[in-house]
Amino acid sequence: MEGTRLSKVSRQIQKDLGEIFLHQSKTVFRGKMITVTTVRVSPDLGIAKVYVSIFPTNDKEKILELIRLHTKSIRYELGQRIKNQMRIVPDLSFYIDDSLDYIENIDRLLKD
Repeated sequence: MEGTRLSKVSRQIQKDLGEIFLHQSKTVFRGKMITVTTVRVSPDLGIAKVYVSIFPTNDKEKILELIRLHTKSIRYELGQRIKNQMRIVPDLSFYIDDSLDYIENIDRLLKD
């Protein structure tokens, strides 16, 4: 069970990462729209698992690798935003959130 503090920290990181991706999407991420869907933070606030949705859906793996290459700069920028709220900036690990693709597949199967 996730505590109140963990959920607040998760929401704050999700909001800040969303803004970071919004500002960097044109230059670094080739104009792709990257949405942070979920952030799960470990109880010691040391690790954050970030689930992202990438649109358009072609070459998701390439964009995810590009995000992973820029993890240090993303973490630094996140640290600049949350430095007054948190002592530790969590290590970020990024994953693709494929729940929207799964929902589209279910809808397509139900229509047939």
